[in-house]
Amino acid sequence: MPKTIALVEDDAAIRENYLVALRSQGYKVNAFEDRPSATQAFNEALPDLAIIDIGLKEEMEGGFFLCQQLRGLSPTLPIIFFTARDNDVDTISGLRMGADDYLTKDISMAHLLARIAALFRRSDLMSAPVEQKDELRIGELKVDASRMTVSWGTEPVALTVTEFWMLHALIKHPGHVKSRQQLMDESRMVVDDTTITSHIKRMRKKFIQLDPQFDHIDTVYGMGYRWQL
Repeated sequence: MPKTIALVEDDAAIRENYLVALRSQGYKVNAFEDRPSATQAFNEALPDLAIIDIGLKEEMEGGFFLCQQLRGLSPTLPIIFFTARDNDVDTISGLRMGADDYLTKDISMAHLLARIAALFRRSDLMSAPVEQKDELRIGELKVDASRMTVSWGTEPVALTVTEFWMLHALIKHPGHVKSRQQLMDESRMVVDDTTITSHIKRMRKKFIQLDPQFDHIDTVYGMGYRWQL
């Protein structure tokens, strides 16, 4: 059966464009223009993935509230925030509320589809048997490439799909510098340097919350980043 995507977007033109594009990829898409209509639908049946705009009509942060409601119904359903706004406060707030990824509306359709596919892949593989060859261990860090999960010591690290692939790129060759372009290539995204920096900062914060002494993601000024042993 085709995967079902809920698209919550108050701009009719944008909603229609993405509705057509996602359906052309074989997804079943249910579109909503505001939080009340989406909430009613989610209470009746959950989608396989939700794409939620932050600002919904008169509710400037309606998407945040909708994400919280959806997380209350399902702790594992993939959620993407999709917004015209791009600042660190919005992003961190969205991810703290349980979103799996945060994308701005200037991204390409190919990038959005890659993120959707990656989230579906992670969901499908969460229950699959672990293959040792897919695990990478470096000190306290354990990365399961098949399930796209990360842990530090005994604690899980809640990385987005984008952050996961950036981390994966860094740890494949510890100590080697990865340029911003290489990180973009390996995480399959096309963004500016500021966005890469924001992803790295958020990733560091997540590790530091678990271990205040964490200092393994190193900035090499003018060159890029590396995983420092």
